Amino acid sequence: MSLYENVFIARQDISAPQVDGLVEKFEGIISSNGGKITKKENWGLRNLAYRIEKNRKGHYVLLNIDAPSAAVKELERQMGINEDVLRYITIRKDVLEDKPSIIMAGDKDSRRFNEEEANEGEE
Repeated sequence: MSLYENVFIARQDISAPQVDGLVEKFEGIISSNGGKITKKENWGLRNLAYRIEKNRKGHYVLLNIDAPSAAVKELERQMGINEDVLRYITIRKDVLEDKPSIIMAGDKDSRRFNEEEANEGEE
């Protein structure tokens, strides 16, 4: 089976339990097609860079998926049909990370890296 990383954005006017219901529905689609979701991260309600269908915010969710390509195609088809999903992207990965994503970790490592990079330019 292949490894995938999927991030989707749900509408701002649905509640957090409804977002959890979407995740459960998508997990059911993957499992019924012979795959499994290895990690779920709810990034919460965040600002969008630009308005999408009159929404200024959206609920962001990350899913790490270990499934055959047919399962992912069905997942993307269902996401495209669902009115609560504004956008989604699925990326094939060689290795899935077990530790929390940068969004959940508070982006501390990238800030430290940028500070080190700025200090190198001063020397």
